[in-house]
Amino acid sequence: MAYDLEEQEQLASFKAWWNQYGNLLSWVLIVALTAYSGWTGWNYYQRTQSIQASQLYDELQKAVAAQDNAKVARAASDMQARFKGTAYAQMSALTAAKSAFDASDLTAAKAQLQWVIEHGNAEYQAIARLRLAGVLLDEKSYDAALAALVGATPAQFIGNVADRKGDILVEQNKIPEARAAYQSALDATDKKNPGHQLIELKLEGLGAVVAPAKVKDTL
Repeated sequence: MAYDLEEQEQLASFKAWWNQYGNLLSWVLIVALTAYSGWTGWNYYQRTQSIQASQLYDELQKAVAAQDNAKVARAASDMQARFKGTAYAQMSALTAAKSAFDASDLTAAKAQLQWVIEHGNAEYQAIARLRLAGVLLDEKSYDAALAALVGATPAQFIGNVADRKGDILVEQNKIPEARAAYQSALDATDKKNPGHQLIELKLEGLGAVVAPAKVKDTL
């Protein structure tokens, strides 16, 4: 194909530019396409994981309804192995712990709760710590129960942790420390929370005088 002089000059300029920058441009495009492909692939993977985890969680819930603790344990173990990074894994572990506790399998219950403490997010960790401390309290393993409560605690669980600590200290006959824990729990618990009155009763049962709530001036 024949080119006129202007076209030949443009073609020569393009070839010169390509020789200088073409290789770099190709690599930039390859990196960009790879990144886009990876991003879309990761989103697809996440959606697939979530759907499969949801289906497995439904199976676990059916096993709970059937009171089939062995099947619940298997489903939770499968969930943790395959979908560790999803919230379903944490929910399954807590559910399996409750199922094991109801079946008087405290060893399995503690193991499931410990898994959440080690792998869950802050909120699920706090729930697991509280429940593990409760199991250890039932076993009269008081020092271990107090140790289970140690860790970063989200604000919404501070009152619950202090309340559970008070329960443990009462069983250890450490009454002054228990009063202090219950007072901390009371201070951290909203007055509209049903648990607030229960904590007041605990304090009064230990001989503490609970100040009545202040009535706001409506004038």
